[in-house]
Amino acid sequence: MAARIEGTPCWVDAQLPDLEAGKRFYGELFGWTFDADRDEALLGGRRVAGLLPKRDGRMPTTWTLYLATQNAGTLATRIKAAGGQMVMEPYPVGPFGVLALAADPGGAVFGLRQSGDDDGFEVTNEPGAFCWMEVYTRRPDAVDTFYATVFGYLGRQADPEAEGRDAAFDYRVWSPPGSRPGDDSAFGGRAVITDDFPAVMPGHVLVYFAVQDCDRACETTVRLGGRVATPAFDTPHGRIAVLHDNQGARFAVLSEPIARPASEPASRPASEPASRPASEPASRPAPEPRGEG
Repeated sequence: MAARIEGTPCWVDAQLPDLEAGKRFYGELFGWTFDADRDEALLGGRRVAGLLPKRDGRMPTTWTLYLATQNAGTLATRIKAAGGQMVMEPYPVGPFGVLALAADPGGAVFGLRQSGDDDGFEVTNEPGAFCWMEVYTRRPDAVDTFYATVFGYLGRQADPEAEGRDAAFDYRVWSPPGSRPGDDSAFGGRAVITDDFPAVMPGHVLVYFAVQDCDRACETTVRLGGRVATPAFDTPHGRIAVLHDNQGARFAVLSEPIARPASEPASRPASEPASRPASEPASRPAPEPRGEG
């Protein structure tokens, strides 16, 4: 299998207090089945995510995004030199390779994955699979410099006017090194935690999953004991919602836009940003907080 580009998303997992409850939740929401021998979720028999039992109750219940690396030890050194920190130094995990946890200068925690016998995702950008990532921060300048220095991310600043936002709007779209920054190569972005968000919200990474129907995903989440943090809203690039599962882990879902006749404009209040995960990458400002927490 070809090596993944350094710094690009290669895996996600969630550590849950009640693993069986988590399997029931995500199995119904995304159509996942589960490998009996490994803590992995499958979509049509292909690896799509990890669900693990949470062994330390002091740790948050959250989704963790992992970035690919060929050498986790070398990358850990670069992270510390660039102003980040290692939450957990690289450690071997058998067939899963070498894993580590790091934090950027704004406090957003992400994982590193040095591939082993398998190479993370076997499917992305399909309903039920990972499709986009966002780093939320209160320190955009420091965070932009960090990811450019450590991973070589090529950033493209979103155009506020094109996105229907005021001139202060700040969102950066990332493409991997060696690519041309733009719609075809984008895999994630950096958003700013503004005063509209809860004051206690720390820097964090938001993981997106593609769905067939965003509204139905919201309804299913509530029926299964989760909650809606940001209600579903339309963008030119699809319909988005931010959700919490039945144990509190936060994630986002996106469904592709419905085709409209050329004479019918897309309906989107100017207060809502344009958003689009990597299923069809484009410059994509983050969703409004509207009740996130």
